[in-house]
Amino acid sequence: MDLVNNEALWAKQEKADATRNSSGEVLQILKEAVPNLFGGAADLAPSTKTEMKGEGFFSKENRLGKNIHFGVRELAMAGIANGILLHGGYRSYASTFFVFSDYIKPMARLSALMRIPQIFILTHDSIGVGEDGPTHEPIEQLAMLRSTPNFRVFRPADRQETAAAWFSALSSTDCPTAIVLSRQNLPQLCRDGKEALQGAYILSDSEKTPELIFIATGSEVELAENAAEILRAEGRAVRVVSMPSMEVFEMQSKEYRDKVLPASVEKRISVEALSSFGWGKYVGLKGKSLSMDGFGASGPAKELFKHFGFTVENLVNMARSL
Repeated sequence: MDLVNNEALWAKQEKADATRNSSGEVLQILKEAVPNLFGGAADLAPSTKTEMKGEGFFSKENRLGKNIHFGVRELAMAGIANGILLHGGYRSYASTFFVFSDYIKPMARLSALMRIPQIFILTHDSIGVGEDGPTHEPIEQLAMLRSTPNFRVFRPADRQETAAAWFSALSSTDCPTAIVLSRQNLPQLCRDGKEALQGAYILSDSEKTPELIFIATGSEVELAENAAEILRAEGRAVRVVSMPSMEVFEMQSKEYRDKVLPASVEKRISVEALSSFGWGKYVGLKGKSLSMDGFGASGPAKELFKHFGFTVENLVNMARSL
């Protein structure tokens, strides 16, 4: 399984796209490179993009099918996927909307406790869900999964970071991974997806030593980039760090972590449209978080991001106030 040199997996994409779609495209590549992939969704495969095309659906009539109709039962789905993985021979995955990871949690915890490399594909990852409203807009779920011992979470910003998330998940032998994906289209920002394999990396920087660092994940990386451009035009030295995985970043050497986030730079802002819980470790006492610490609302995604302050203007003003 030589995924490192798989050109199709790491191919640069120019067109903006939802990371759930990017994940679906990556999955079609992986089903050829990793023929023992086996999984499905809680009757949401068309939305979570988790059907392996041409591989059929497992049933008593088709024992060779590699896709599974788990049914609308997330807890049982995750338990079944764990059982498949524990049996051996297959690399299983399970998928649903991110907000329903609450139902998966007991089995995801067991995945971590048993040290098995289960893969959870969780889409519709923020207020970007839009009109479905607060019942379907995750807030605290990301912090919940990140706080689970021996559990890795990736929230990729584009197609290449999504490829890195899948690569990391399939490379793991003793740790489950959740890949958290957007419903809405996102621009392609990453230069080389393999940078994301370190958990966090410098996406863009000033020529001078940074005085301010934006740390962003997923759909908010674009927001951080746009705000940084305005501040740089004003003469501010701003660094943008994309951090798709806190857990993987913490596995890197202290030298690398200090290079990405120098202790000397105390002006930091985390940008993520989910709970701020856990970001204090990175922004410190002098930093700030642009986050969601209340429930969302129903409305067009663009209007919701504006309503809750996820705008370039607001982020620039936050930076100026530091």
